[in-house]
Amino acid sequence: MPITRRMLSKVPEVTLWFWIIKILCTTVGESFADWVATTVGLGLNTTTVIFTVILLAVLAWQMSLSRYVPFVYWLTVVVLSITGTLYTDILTDALGVPLALSSAVFAAILAVVFGIWYARERTLSIHSIITTPREGFYWLAVLVTFALGTAVGDWTLELTGWSPGLAVLLPVGLIAAIVAGWRLGANPVLSFWLAYILTRPLGANLGDWLARSTAEGGLGLGTAGTSVVFLLAILATVIYLSITRADVIDNPDAEKPVAVAHPRERVMLGYFAALAVGTAALLGWASAQPHGTSPALAEGPTGPVIDAMPAGQSAIAKFPPADVTAFRTIVTDTQTKVQAGDQAGAVARITDLETAWDDAQDRLEPLDPTGWGFIDGKIDRALKAVRASAPDPAKEKQTLTELSTALQ
Repeated sequence: MPITRRMLSKVPEVTLWFWIIKILCTTVGESFADWVATTVGLGLNTTTVIFTVILLAVLAWQMSLSRYVPFVYWLTVVVLSITGTLYTDILTDALGVPLALSSAVFAAILAVVFGIWYARERTLSIHSIITTPREGFYWLAVLVTFALGTAVGDWTLELTGWSPGLAVLLPVGLIAAIVAGWRLGANPVLSFWLAYILTRPLGANLGDWLARSTAEGGLGLGTAGTSVVFLLAILATVIYLSITRADVIDNPDAEKPVAVAHPRERVMLGYFAALAVGTAALLGWASAQPHGTSPALAEGPTGPVIDAMPAGQSAIAKFPPADVTAFRTIVTDTQTKVQAGDQAGAVARITDLETAWDDAQDRLEPLDPTGWGFIDGKIDRALKAVRASAPDPAKEKQTLTELSTALQ
């Protein structure tokens, strides 16, 4: 029988610092992925390939160590967060997979990972990561939780029409309820992984809230600004932990069996089930309320979408030519993909337009609120046509042509 190499713990102790830096990492995953793919202009597919290669390199570095090193461990978490976000975006934006389906698929994959992990190792505890197989299962589970959390978070926004700022309250409330359940006797390993999954939609919604313009109910930091702020916060926290060793598990006791479960553990399973039913009921109620199809397209405080410009007035006359040229290029690319029958490519490209338009709103809307509202309406209709579950090529070409004409 092969001998499994035992190491010092490869993961940090689960303290308040753990959860703080985990949320910082998940926020960076959302904002940095959007910044590289759209603002830098590499595109979703290219960005995903780049970060997959980076992930493999960083993960190999982490796996080669024999103990927990804060910088390498949290670098791995950051890259996993970005990569998991990109994998979900590929399914949603490039391949057109509904968020409900991708959420279900990632949940099933996570259940399989946990099932195989437990069948082989008889534990899912974070305190037991002292062998290479366990660490491999751990990082695979972390990657899937990032993808699952991204899909569930985006699906929640799609269902409810909530703004990211409002949507933050749901995972915050659920995490608080899970912590309360753990305190009352719920299984600690189950409680840990439930909270771990929920930090992903919390971080994603927090990132969106910080990055979006003030007109959209955000703080207007942009994806670049949000990424810089949170990367610096992560770096400062990692330096502190490296110096103080406040989260190092010096004596992992992975093999000590738990003789008797907490007497309220089964009761708390019912509590978690009731929490899940209550959350589903809340989301069902929210989805039935009137709301827009996408938070990014929600009507801003300046007024409704404008259907027509005043006679003789151009919608783009007051906007910087460089911005208009960039928007026009994306529209042309989308038209080309629709014409070629590349629906996945068209969806991905028009998503670039949505992000670029949203990022520029704070600059453009004050220059000409009427022109901005007119173009915003054209973009809204084009997005709906291209992203339709059963796209109509004629409708796509019509809305894109109207948008292209408005940008001339």
